[in-house]
Amino acid sequence: MTTRRDHRQTHVRPRPPSTGRPTPVKVKPRAPGPTRLAGHRPIQRSRGLPLILRLGLIAAVLALCGGVLYVGLNGVGMVVGGIGSTLGGFIGHVTATPTPAPSVYATVGAPSIQQPTEPYTSETNVDLIVTVPAGLAGDVGHRVRVYLTLPDQHPAAIEEAALAGTARNVIPVQLENGINDFSVTIVGPDGTESDPSAVVRYVFDNVPPKIAVTTPKNDAIVNATSVVLNGKTQARTTLLARNDANGSSVGGTAESDGTFKLSLSLATGVNTITISGTDPAGNASELILKLRRGSGKLTATLTASTYQIKLSRLPEPVTLFVKVTDPDGGAVAGADVTFALNIFGVAPITSDRKTDGEGMASFTTTIPKGATLGPGTATVLVTTQEFGSVPDNTVITIVR
Repeated sequence: MTTRRDHRQTHVRPRPPSTGRPTPVKVKPRAPGPTRLAGHRPIQRSRGLPLILRLGLIAAVLALCGGVLYVGLNGVGMVVGGIGSTLGGFIGHVTATPTPAPSVYATVGAPSIQQPTEPYTSETNVDLIVTVPAGLAGDVGHRVRVYLTLPDQHPAAIEEAALAGTARNVIPVQLENGINDFSVTIVGPDGTESDPSAVVRYVFDNVPPKIAVTTPKNDAIVNATSVVLNGKTQARTTLLARNDANGSSVGGTAESDGTFKLSLSLATGVNTITISGTDPAGNASELILKLRRGSGKLTATLTASTYQIKLSRLPEPVTLFVKVTDPDGGAVAGADVTFALNIFGVAPITSDRKTDGEGMASFTTTIPKGATLGPGTATVLVTTQEFGSVPDNTVITIVR
């Protein structure tokens, strides 16, 4: 028991009555002494953390636990960053006001255009066969955009088409004169475009091909049973030569440089030959050529440096010449030639030669003394593998 003394009176707590229950004593409250604190206030119990913070705290604890496990694998730095990111992201997600996300369309794959079998055409319109990714077939939100590139120009969009119900789309387009390069893209609902397709080229050409025969010339004489027509036209033009005289015909195709060579049989007399050509675009033209068939024989022409020799001037040199031409009148090179000279009173003289690039051959000999008056004979025999053999002769006379 504690008592407080002062100079006027002393307060002592009474004993309880014999009943065992003390009698209540009213005590006047005292002012606190200068060394005591003022009376305390009741403790105000907090209502607890807000729900958002509680949830955040739980998330942080869970992240911390996971981070402890993750430390052994990847390090403390990543854990700290992960905790901060998780806690901040969670709180931000809970407290942020949700807003509608804009629609984003994924970029689709590039379409393709079927290459034409023949890019040249005389038609003003063609169909582009466009294939789009299978997942877009029939999609009303996407369209095919067609670009046209002309020589020395940039690609320009010329039209758009809705997608067909299948991946295969047929899009008609109009052609400009000359080269037309097409490409296509797919345009999405938000206006974005896919990568472009590979370029497909069409060439619009409505001009008939010009046909020219370089050899033989019109109205030429051909000394053979057939003729080779050499000429030039548009590259890859399909050609047909027809001879009205005997009904024969032959076809062919011009080379990449436009040259052509056609062999056609000939009839006796005049042959009217029609050469028709169709270029890759389908344009057609004709040329008429007239040729006359000659004898069709190998020709050898024998000449001599002199045809009369005076007996008094013997011995006297003499030279024999031969000109060999084929059935078309052209020089025959490399033909086998045998010269022979028979003069009265002298043994026969012979010599073998070959024709040069101009179809010529020659032989020089001397007629000795002892030759008698009268005509002698100079002969030549020409032999070829292609045209057979042909002889010729001339007369050389010994005179007084």
